[in-house]
Amino acid sequence: MALAPAPTKSAAPRWAGLTETEAAARLARDGPNVLPQEAPRSPLRLILDVVREPMFLLLLGAASLYLAFGDLREALTLLGFVVVIITITVVQEGRTARALDALRDLSSPRALVLRDGVARTVAGRDLVVGDVIRVAEGDRVPADAVLREGTVLQLDESLLTGESAPVPKAPDPDAERVEAPGAEASASLYSGTLVVSGRGVAEILATGARSELGRIGASLAEVAEDRTPLQREVDVVVRRMAALGIGLSLLLVVLEGLLDGDWLAALLSGITLAMALLPEELPVVLTVFLALGAWRIAKSRVLTRRVTSVETLGAVHVLCTDKTGTLTQNRMMIARLVAPDLELDISPRAPAELPEPVHELVEVGILACPPDPFDPMEKAFLELGERTLEGTEHLHPRWEEVQEYPLTPELLAVTHVWRTDAGEALVVATKGAPEAILDLCHLDGEALARWRDRAEAMAREGLRVLGVARGRAAISPAHPHDVPFEMVGLVGLADPLREDAREAVTLARRAGIRVVMITGDHPDTARSIATAAGLDAAEVLTGPELEALDDASLAKRLGEVSVIARAVPAHKLRIVRTFEARGDLVGMTGDGVNDAPALKAAHIGIAMGARGTDVAREAAALVLVDDDFGSIVDAVRVGRRIFDNLKNAVSYIVAVHVPIAGVALLPVLFGWGPLVAPVHVVFLELIIDPACSIVLEMEPARPGVMSRPPRARTEHLFSWTRIGFAVAQGALVLAATLYLVWDARVSGAGAGTERALAFVALVVGNLAILLASRSATEPFWATLRRRNPAIPLMTIGAGALMAIAVLVPAARDLFAFDAVAASSLALAAALASVPVLALDALKVRRRGA
Repeated sequence: MALAPAPTKSAAPRWAGLTETEAAARLARDGPNVLPQEAPRSPLRLILDVVREPMFLLLLGAASLYLAFGDLREALTLLGFVVVIITITVVQEGRTARALDALRDLSSPRALVLRDGVARTVAGRDLVVGDVIRVAEGDRVPADAVLREGTVLQLDESLLTGESAPVPKAPDPDAERVEAPGAEASASLYSGTLVVSGRGVAEILATGARSELGRIGASLAEVAEDRTPLQREVDVVVRRMAALGIGLSLLLVVLEGLLDGDWLAALLSGITLAMALLPEELPVVLTVFLALGAWRIAKSRVLTRRVTSVETLGAVHVLCTDKTGTLTQNRMMIARLVAPDLELDISPRAPAELPEPVHELVEVGILACPPDPFDPMEKAFLELGERTLEGTEHLHPRWEEVQEYPLTPELLAVTHVWRTDAGEALVVATKGAPEAILDLCHLDGEALARWRDRAEAMAREGLRVLGVARGRAAISPAHPHDVPFEMVGLVGLADPLREDAREAVTLARRAGIRVVMITGDHPDTARSIATAAGLDAAEVLTGPELEALDDASLAKRLGEVSVIARAVPAHKLRIVRTFEARGDLVGMTGDGVNDAPALKAAHIGIAMGARGTDVAREAAALVLVDDDFGSIVDAVRVGRRIFDNLKNAVSYIVAVHVPIAGVALLPVLFGWGPLVAPVHVVFLELIIDPACSIVLEMEPARPGVMSRPPRARTEHLFSWTRIGFAVAQGALVLAATLYLVWDARVSGAGAGTERALAFVALVVGNLAILLASRSATEPFWATLRRRNPAIPLMTIGAGALMAIAVLVPAARDLFAFDAVAASSLALAAALASVPVLALDALKVRRRGA
């Protein structure tokens, strides 16, 4: 807002405002005009909350085990993931605070206030109820107020209502409360909204948290971020596997101690079994997969604010999208020109030349605008003229503006008077509501009916319709009605659809995602945009209709409609929660302040980066950097790929732990003595960790990943079918390993030979399970056609390390191996791998069934 050069006496003594003393007293009573800020959690409280997480406890416990055995590298690796978890939690803690800070900055601009009858500029935070403020074009309203006096005041309320068209305001000297956003011809002004045109005097009725913007901030602060289904499932599985591992380890310690009397050896066996059973890879895999997924979608210009959202997006069933700025470009554009003898639709990329019959219509429309307009509709006239009439006689940059007649409640039209460069009679151009322009033109019954029918037909298509007329005058008229106007035509304006919006909606629907458009616009406008975007607009649910429905009726209605009009922020939040109550996984896109609570409440909030507000970006889980709606499809593809690969990784983890745990437990129970030590388990973990966290993460997306419906919310990462198949794979490796050990014992080989054969069987069996885990539906030989550069690197690296361990004398001594014939090693490798790979043939039968 322009600052006053010095305090001046008010020109409106009826609205002299408060005294400085009264304002100070109310400020002390009500507090400053800012949103309340919650005290952040202390660092100690934050750390204590993190420590309670089961994943954190498991990682910390596993790291302690490695430290106890002197394996500093593994301990530091796991502790590194501990740091990552704490960092993520700290970042999440600050997100809501930053969103509220953004709201606070938006709601506290400078203001021109009347105090003691004098106009002075004060900080928005110092305004109080009862203050009288002046607002003018370009100002941001500093608090909720009612318009007491005003001239042609129009506000952009899209950040609250989502409606792109400016909202006219009518003064009301007696209004005692601020109405809800969206009311027609209201006197209510809302904190944070923008004055598009006109000026006025308003009285503040609500400040800070009591304003409409403040209530949005309060609802945003109250929305809790729930853990994703994947996180909850991993929590449960980790607890159960940890409990099983600890229980079996304690049982082994007790049994071996009672049988052999060597409690130190029994403790060592128990710790080895615990290391073999504790699934510390699960939280590691989850963290790595999501972090790499966030990195992948960042290449598609999508930023991830909450890493768990990457996977969840792949499972979204319903995508609720705002119209303004998301499906549309959030600007006004002339979409149709109607001259007496021609009706022409204008595309966003209109040709450089327009047909001659509409030249005059564009020319007069521009003359009915100020030279440097602020109003988005007037900007649309200038943009079309510069694009299509440049270099013609229809543009008049040298003409002099003589007078302007602004919009008034009595005459909903704007009129400009121009002096031509030839010094002829004055040219008068006017534009406004069709009824007002038709009245100025004094048309007869037949012509009047014809223009009215055209205007009504355009309005039904969702266009904002303006009439345009021109006249001449010898001198500047006292009133527009004194000019003999001639009707030039009608102009239809619209917020144009984004060029890629229809394609993005089509791709989303092909992927089984239902797209629902939620907007504050009129139902006709909403229906028009929805149809253009490829949505089913046969039925439109309006905000008032929504309010009349109970939760059960609304849930049923939301299953039938894809377009919701006249919606306000509270409606959007209720819509998201109703979809969630229906069992749908919900994504919400948006860019305005009005979207923030729903963005945060939805499973996935997706904010626009270029046009989006800070509030929306801070509340969302994902941010589209260039507002490309199609980038969501890329993110969905990544999310589905991540979940598929996570399921494969989990199957691999379960399968490889079966033989390792079995070899640590069963030989002791058979009376053969301990077969593997912690050093052997650590070596195997060197293969398992990168295999499940890097190799399987790099698997490309399955064919048709974007042509299948989203997974059901009942589909688990740990299904009994998958776990059963994984256990069968691991059991085959375990059986082969135990057979090799039994055969070596029968033939009289020493413990070092038994240990070496078991080691080779476990390593090669591990690699065989890795190959078989690349797909749950295709056998390993089919997956060989898909390129994954990590597979050969992993195979060669693990094979080389295994060869060093069993062939190099110094390494053999470290692992307590004896020298073993190459033929025996080859037999061990074959027995451990061939059955596992042969089991993959069942996938072919299962896929064909």
